[in-house]
Amino acid sequence: MSSVFVVAIDGPAGSGKSSVSKAAARGLGFAYLDTGAAYRALAWYVADAGLDGEDSAAVIAALPGFDYAIGTDPDEYFVRVGESDVTAAIRDPRISGGVSAIARVPEVRAFINKLFRSIIAASPKPGIVVEGRDITTVVAPDAPVRILLTASEEVRAARRSAELSGDAAKSAAEALHRRDRADSAVVDFLTAAEGVSTLDTTHLDFPATVAAVIKLVESSPEFSR
Repeated sequence: MSSVFVVAIDGPAGSGKSSVSKAAARGLGFAYLDTGAAYRALAWYVADAGLDGEDSAAVIAALPGFDYAIGTDPDEYFVRVGESDVTAAIRDPRISGGVSAIARVPEVRAFINKLFRSIIAASPKPGIVVEGRDITTVVAPDAPVRILLTASEEVRAARRSAELSGDAAKSAAEALHRRDRADSAVVDFLTAAEGVSTLDTTHLDFPATVAAVIKLVESSPEFSR
């Protein structure tokens, strides 16, 4: 892929992979790539264009015009589509609800995965932590460090609820279950592939989880400061 040292991290919703990956990247002096943002941004782009996200043909036809950019510096994160800063907009529940339908389309996944590889190759830092759903098996199967970050369903739901408030917090567990069911139709993100290290964070707090990821990276024979 490139000379960039890639740390591939997969995991289900609520496993903490985004915040952990960003913190680990910061600690290692690496870049950070949130792959889920691309699917969210595409969902935003499709909705903004007045298209039906359930219409696979329409979504595929829209791909050539999808002008996407994302910040890979852990401390300067942004997401843009064309001239629009959509960093906050792609977290809107309306957008979140349409992501799974778009991500299920094989042509979309192939297009987005190619995009990820180009971002990885262009990293200005010596390494990059890439997190998402099928990073360890499809996007970067040859990464020197591949990790499945997981936790029990109860803990994942509790963590997601803690990020929210009011009615949103009450429905967090139900939303997490729906997301797991929808995404599992696309990729197996609960079982580690051969050669992938499983890091169960059920009984680990945030600092301990970040430290465990960094230790796995630093233990790699290919890693060097």
